[in-house]
Amino acid sequence: MVDWVRLELDVDGFDEAVFEPYLQRAQGAGIVFTTMAELGDTAEHRRALYDLNRTCSADIPERGTFYTYDEYVAQRIEVPSFEASGVMLAVHDGRWVGMSGTSLHPDKGYAFSEMTGVLAPYRGRGLSLALKLLAVRFVRAAGYRRLATFHHPLNASAIAMNRRFGFVDQPAR
Repeated sequence: MVDWVRLELDVDGFDEAVFEPYLQRAQGAGIVFTTMAELGDTAEHRRALYDLNRTCSADIPERGTFYTYDEYVAQRIEVPSFEASGVMLAVHDGRWVGMSGTSLHPDKGYAFSEMTGVLAPYRGRGLSLALKLLAVRFVRAAGYRRLATFHHPLNASAIAMNRRFGFVDQPAR
């Protein structure tokens, strides 16, 4: 059994100015940031999100088989916690190259960082940091004070990125 690394961010204490340069640098390099809500929650965009998420998820240690498209839509999109405005997208020359999906859980009192990922050719440019910054802004604007996530313990890069943001370890629930 995997002992997941559970992390949580105090959104009120997050200093976004530290990460703003990553957003500006990416925009200066031709990356456009948008949301699924801005583009439209359409069948075509759901398929594109699925394809991007599946590709980025392939690098997660011990991920196993990714959802089928129908499973993905049923379990990740057509659920009360889904918000199209919580799906941040990095777009370069019309191609979706990165994403950060955040769901809202009013019954639990927190938002949840579902997935942040960038296609391999675009890694190392700070896009994950820029996308995560936009996700935190979304969470803050939605009135949430806590942003939770969890990772496989071998997913060192994702854990390090979140800790860099100020996420702290939480006990198992």
